[in-house]
Amino acid sequence: MTRSARLAAIILSLFLFSGCGYNSLQMKEETVFKAWSDIESTLQRRADLIPNLVEVVKGYAKHEKETLEAVIEARAKATSTQLPPEALSDPAAMQQFQAAQGGLTSALSRLMVVVEQYPDLKANQNFLDLQTQLEGTENRINVARQRYNETVEDFNASLRRFPESLTNKFLLHLERKEYFKADEAAKAAPQVKFN
Repeated sequence: MTRSARLAAIILSLFLFSGCGYNSLQMKEETVFKAWSDIESTLQRRADLIPNLVEVVKGYAKHEKETLEAVIEARAKATSTQLPPEALSDPAAMQQFQAAQGGLTSALSRLMVVVEQYPDLKANQNFLDLQTQLEGTENRINVARQRYNETVEDFNASLRRFPESLTNKFLLHLERKEYFKADEAAKAAPQVKFN
């Protein structure tokens, strides 16, 4: 093989290899991991706000001990249930993580119902500030989940698209990632009852 033929073969193989999706698949997986980290950091922000919220409510709602303990327990469970990036392909691990976060959301909802019974608490500036921060954090969590699901969709689609599918099958062996799904309890409409 002549020198120019070898050079042409190298250039052709580099051109073909660069178009196979090897690098783009890895970059997309990193984007999924980053989006997951964004969810985790926002969930941590929520977990950090909860003790302050509970302490403020405790001062006003001394006999609501059961609700406050439920929030504290749900927070402990949510913060102890971790999902490392390498487990994003495991449906059972994702479901367990989402269940722990859903339990915390449910406990916080019950706490907000209790708060409605205390007009002085609802007017307390510390409580109002914490409630505003918590509402903002819940919105951030929702946005982070949506962004994560968008990156998962892009990544999973790339694993199925030609030529990336061949590159993954023979070289990378990356697994599809799980979407962040809604809590099963969220599918049922809440029942509002007036006494």
